[in-house]
Amino acid sequence: MQETTDPEPDTPVRLDDGDDLAAFVADHDLALVDFYTKGCPLCQAIEPVVGNVARATDAAVGLLNPREDLDLIETYDVRSVPTLLLFADGEPVDRLVDGFQETEAVVDFVERRGRVD
Repeated sequence: MQETTDPEPDTPVRLDDGDDLAAFVADHDLALVDFYTKGCPLCQAIEPVVGNVARATDAAVGLLNPREDLDLIETYDVRSVPTLLLFADGEPVDRLVDGFQETEAVVDFVERRGRVD
């Protein structure tokens, strides 16, 4: 995993596997994880969007290719990419699987669903 000292990094962090994912969501109150695959045009298109989300919200943003850890596909029910999973307090709370989304739609998704009371 890319090292960071910021509690909420303003750029996406590349995660290598399930262990990185577990540590990442445990370290952040609110985390958005983009499950992607190499060569996926929609995944490539949404990568700058999740970068914008990292800068525009309090959520930490991670990027993870589930093909590097196939257990993640079943654990998080990843049926298509890109799949954006939102975690609050280390637990998955919502997902966005509607293909490409504009920055505003993803920011709204994070802010609406990611309220930690």
